[in-house]
Amino acid sequence: MEDTKPGKEAGTSLKRPLHTWEVTAISIGFMGPVMAMALNGIGVAGLVGKAVPFTFLVSFFGTLFVAYGFIRLLRKITHAGSVYALAGITLGPRAGFFGGFALLGTYIFFAACILGACAVFFEAMLSEMGVTLAPGMWMIVALIVGVIALALNLRESATVARTLLGIGFVGIAAMIILSIVIIARVGTGHAPVSTGIDLSVLTPGDNALSGIMTASVFGFLSWAGFESGSSMSEETAEPKRIIPRSLLMAVIIGGIVYVFVMFAQTIGFGTDAAGVEAFATAASTLTSLSATYIGTWFAVLISVVAFFVAFGAFLSSSAAASRLLFALARDGFGPSALASQHSVSKVPTTSVTTVIVLTTLMTLGLGVFGATSVDAYYWYATLGTLCMVVAYGMTSVGVIRHTFRANSGIPKWEIIVPALGLVYLMFVYVIQVTGQEAPYTYFPWAVGLWCLIGLIIVISRPALAQRIGSRLTAEDID
Repeated sequence: MEDTKPGKEAGTSLKRPLHTWEVTAISIGFMGPVMAMALNGIGVAGLVGKAVPFTFLVSFFGTLFVAYGFIRLLRKITHAGSVYALAGITLGPRAGFFGGFALLGTYIFFAACILGACAVFFEAMLSEMGVTLAPGMWMIVALIVGVIALALNLRESATVARTLLGIGFVGIAAMIILSIVIIARVGTGHAPVSTGIDLSVLTPGDNALSGIMTASVFGFLSWAGFESGSSMSEETAEPKRIIPRSLLMAVIIGGIVYVFVMFAQTIGFGTDAAGVEAFATAASTLTSLSATYIGTWFAVLISVVAFFVAFGAFLSSSAAASRLLFALARDGFGPSALASQHSVSKVPTTSVTTVIVLTTLMTLGLGVFGATSVDAYYWYATLGTLCMVVAYGMTSVGVIRHTFRANSGIPKWEIIVPALGLVYLMFVYVIQVTGQEAPYTYFPWAVGLWCLIGLIIVISRPALAQRIGSRLTAEDID
């Protein structure tokens, strides 16, 4: 086994270091574009009508504001701990552990959520083929996915990246093909709707700013996990150059694809009242539009692709969670075995196994008590989102503080960007905790308890904070 000091260009000594396109693939894999485009526009349409593409454009800029903090700091820091290191070096070891613990919750909850999504899309795939699974059988699907993901994530990181890239490319390509067909048929008058190519969907229309901002929260969730590629910093060639570039590419590629696909979906359903209603009540927009504009065979293909995209997202989220757990354990939190790495691939094998076993059991646990795969998806997604807002907020605060330090290299006027990102995150959190019904009313308390546990741990264990501080030093940022 071999340990690597954080903050050094560790990636250059690897047998097979990751490159820009591979790290970008990991981030996009976590985001799960097909999942996002099949589900996240539905809630937006219900709030802002035909202004769905404009709302996703607003979400795109909100995400860029949030991503700024990661991109700026990752040009100076190489560490597998993401928020843990970024907040720890800029705000201090206790803040770093708190932010890292919140991000660990994000990754774990999202991994469990995405495992539920794998079952959701597998059931949808069978449904398109005329097969219906018996109640509870979705747990077998989740278990099989967990076992296969473990086998892949224990291999060299480049293997996972190539898998994610292949899955992501097929999914994005299928969505773009569908979108082009929709636009072509609507534009030439050969569509089942008569509202044509309505460019007003790229404007807010009659919606108030508050309505657009509220709906943009659904869009923002489509970028969740964009920073996950940063967890591969110590397995990457030239990480201070490649990691920031990869994260920015993931956000921009997602933004372009999301706005384009949502434009096609909106005009595909039609921009009149009936079309908006069809959009807002669809079970899966991509499957519905595929059957309408291309044929049942393409709807089956989309459902198959959606399953494999969800599988890819589980690979990515569990990989990110294991790297963060490894980073925390390396600095003294948890059993020392979690800090071990394979001597050649540098994969933290014990942490990988722990994360995938834990998240699989979390998902199956809900099923044992009668929850459906859809319940597992939405419940854990909400928990992950609330933890994510706390973690992202710590990074925004960290880059603001670092900007005011001598020789930070960041112009003072740039603080407006992370400040806007912080405001947006606070808005996202408020939307997620107000006006909800049970069991969602319990989730803010659960997340608050998780974050409180992290705070208690680092306050009650000064030796842990000292070890973290000794590793997250000024020499790690330049």
